[in-house]
Amino acid sequence: MVKRRLLDLLKGKFLISEDSFRNWRFIIFASLLAGVMITSAHRADQKVHDLARLSEEVLELRSEFVDTRTRVQQARLESNVVSRVKESGLKPSEVPPKVIKVAVE
Repeated sequence: MVKRRLLDLLKGKFLISEDSFRNWRFIIFASLLAGVMITSAHRADQKVHDLARLSEEVLELRSEFVDTRTRVQQARLESNVVSRVKESGLKPSEVPPKVIKVAVE
């Protein structure tokens, strides 16, 4: 009996018997469900790859920001400014600036 059922299963008689409509509905449902699961897994993998790419890009941009900020801070130093404007004939004042106080009444 078991051997006969196994042979019927292997021959695919459950797909052509009288109540095969119920079996076909289940097979189609299971196929659609498998398709949805595969699509979902591929999208999740794609999001992981996008996240890794964006993380690398953030690290690269952060490194570029730190490098640029360091160069700007170096350029703002008084000694660097003085050496750059010396070429134009300007020099720093030897007399300190005076503070002007205005009395408001």
